[in-house]
Amino acid sequence: MYKKIINGKPYFYLREMARVDGKPKMVSERYLGSAADIVKAMDAAEAGMVPERTRHLAFGDVAAVWSLLTDLDVAAVIDDVVGARRSDAGASVGTCLALAALGRLVAPRSKKAFADWWAGTAGDRFTKISGKVLDHRKFWDAMHTVDADALQDISARLAARMIEGFDLDTSSVALDMTNFATYIDTTNDKAPIAQRGKAKQKRTDLRLVGLGMVVTRAGGIPLVWHAYPGNRPDVTQFPTLIEHLTQRYTNLADTDDNAGTIWPSMTVVFDAGQNSTANFEHLRQSGLRRVGGGGSRGGRYLRPPYRTARAVFPQAALNGYSPSGGSSRAYWESVAGGSPARIHRKGVCPATIANRRCATV
Repeated sequence: MYKKIINGKPYFYLREMARVDGKPKMVSERYLGSAADIVKAMDAAEAGMVPERTRHLAFGDVAAVWSLLTDLDVAAVIDDVVGARRSDAGASVGTCLALAALGRLVAPRSKKAFADWWAGTAGDRFTKISGKVLDHRKFWDAMHTVDADALQDISARLAARMIEGFDLDTSSVALDMTNFATYIDTTNDKAPIAQRGKAKQKRTDLRLVGLGMVVTRAGGIPLVWHAYPGNRPDVTQFPTLIEHLTQRYTNLADTDDNAGTIWPSMTVVFDAGQNSTANFEHLRQSGLRRVGGGGSRGGRYLRPPYRTARAVFPQAALNGYSPSGGSSRAYWESVAGGSPARIHRKGVCPATIANRRCATV
């Protein structure tokens, strides 16, 4: 760019220089005008590049969750359990519940606000589901269609798909329970599962719903769930979770190496809150291996049937399993007879975890 002063005013030219016969020479010159003319021309060019209108839509998170729902075929699994949609329905029950799960994961909000949120995403472009069919009453109708038995069936099918599709390791799983406070009114008798009990969130003024889950060690993928009234102690719900687990998934944990054994290869890990004589007997009958937490309080449930000051537990008390481990699965209900170091010196349980009382298999 080259500036010329004409009549005391600056004007600008665009020159192109080149070497001709070995000497620099101007080969072209274009008049640009004054500084004001250049600014005006640039503003006009920028205005021509700006679109008349724009629309900003959420895409990435919505597309990622929808892709996962599609890979698991969630909508089809639900529809297979509850039946095909009505001819006048804009979306099937499975589709409505899949979208409800998507919304809960990406942008939690009420079902009434879902359609407005959906309009602000690119979801309708790749799902072909218009916001017009996502009235909040459709979601409630879909939820009422799925009863408790159907929900358990759907959960079991989806868990099996995740295990197979993502090659989940089910050789060891974690079991735990808790409860959640709700805002269901005290006089509302349509939700008997919401009861007053010992609130872990310290909201003693609210009704509670209990929830127990069994999840994989890697990723915390839920395999089994059990909802129960909030006035029931967690320890009483333990057998239900174990029954669901043994009925559905223990065979998935078996491999070619242990296919000939009578014991499934799944190990359940749980805390001392599940300790009781009945629960340990239920576990023994289920055949599951287990790692359970103990302590000064929990240890009272775990004391061995025989205990002497200097002797190793009699073989009869171990139901035929070797206390030294070896190739068989050790059957130790407890090491509550003393500190881990003391018991180790007795030769009772060489595999005892240091500084912790435990119940392991």
